[in-house]
Amino acid sequence: MPITADAREMQADLARFRHELHREPEIGLTLPRTQEKVLKALDGLPYEITLGRDTTSVTAVLRGQAPGNGADGRPAVLLRADMDALPVQEKTGVDYTSRIDGTMHACGHDLHTSMLAGAATLLAERQHRLAGDVVLMFQPGEEGFDGASHMIREGVLEAAGRRVDAAYGMHVFSALEPHGTFCTKPGVMLSSSDGLVVTVLGAGGHGSAPHSAKDPVTAAAEMVTALQVMVTRQFNMFDPVVLSVGVLQAGTKRNIIPETARIEATIRTFSEASRQKMMDAVPRLLKGIAAAHGLDVDVDYQQEYPLTITDEDETHTAENVIAGLFGDSRLSRWATPLSGSEDFSRVLAEVPGTFIGLSAVPRDADHAASPFNHSPYATFDDGVLADGAALYAELAVSRLAALAAAPAADAATAVAAAPALS
Repeated sequence: MPITADAREMQADLARFRHELHREPEIGLTLPRTQEKVLKALDGLPYEITLGRDTTSVTAVLRGQAPGNGADGRPAVLLRADMDALPVQEKTGVDYTSRIDGTMHACGHDLHTSMLAGAATLLAERQHRLAGDVVLMFQPGEEGFDGASHMIREGVLEAAGRRVDAAYGMHVFSALEPHGTFCTKPGVMLSSSDGLVVTVLGAGGHGSAPHSAKDPVTAAAEMVTALQVMVTRQFNMFDPVVLSVGVLQAGTKRNIIPETARIEATIRTFSEASRQKMMDAVPRLLKGIAAAHGLDVDVDYQQEYPLTITDEDETHTAENVIAGLFGDSRLSRWATPLSGSEDFSRVLAEVPGTFIGLSAVPRDADHAASPFNHSPYATFDDGVLADGAALYAELAVSRLAALAAAPAADAATAVAAAPALS
């Protein structure tokens, strides 16, 4: 049977598994209940399982049984799914709503995990046809905990015995595109993400006599405005920078001038040049404003996730597989990047690969008006689970076949032309 037909036969099971994950979301690098569910889904399948030492990650390696070696030895492909949730109180009203107060799978990682678990079964059924090895990367801590770095340090990229030749990740969206649309973009697909924590240091006093204090509040307010002006005046509008202040805290009572004020912001950039320029420009600006007011300031500029840059050949490969499985009408190639960020960027910085978006907007919803990922109202449709599982599996099958058949110089060309094999 075609891989898509096999996957659709699993649809009900995939939905049940996804609902189990959704009811018990976990945050960060330690996801014991989630890890247990993943291991149960893999139980009985011919995978070599390795558990994370510092996290509750799961790495599963399937050894293909078809003959063939690539230019650098037996090829290997990695498929990744993140497993963690967010500190969000769910308000969707679905019958499988989170049972954990203040925690929700608001970014669809429960779908990613379910799709990769489904792909594990599809690939195991095709083990005799795999011309290389498949590494499944079930990753905790994507939401700000840099779980990918932990798994890379613990050897996920070499789990098959040699470094993987290609890596593929997928992410669902609860808005943006019509239901079932796969989204790709070669090159910069997602922005980098950095954090800014600023503490303005003044001297407290009575609100009736600000001249005898050093007011950090007015300086902090000026800093918030000046940061926005700086972005529009020092950076090229065609290489955008996004800076959003999410925290502005000071004081305890209206007639007390506090000693300190605190600003926290997120910074998104779309080129390494702009990222480096922001790292220089932001502290310089804030220190200048503080000095002008006779204050001190502590500026903590925190580098977080780098740009998510997809390989052009691997993206073209994925587009061919999507079109072969589902038709051209299901594929959308983005003209511009998205200003979200991902730690799958760590993997793509190490090996060629690509990242694929998949719209899980409910079929009857307006994708342009639906609540987006991270919203307490974000709703993801189970209907995409089988197609996501099929795509994960077919990417591995077809990429391994091309790698095993082609010498190094011709591998990318052969992959781009390879038909769906399942």
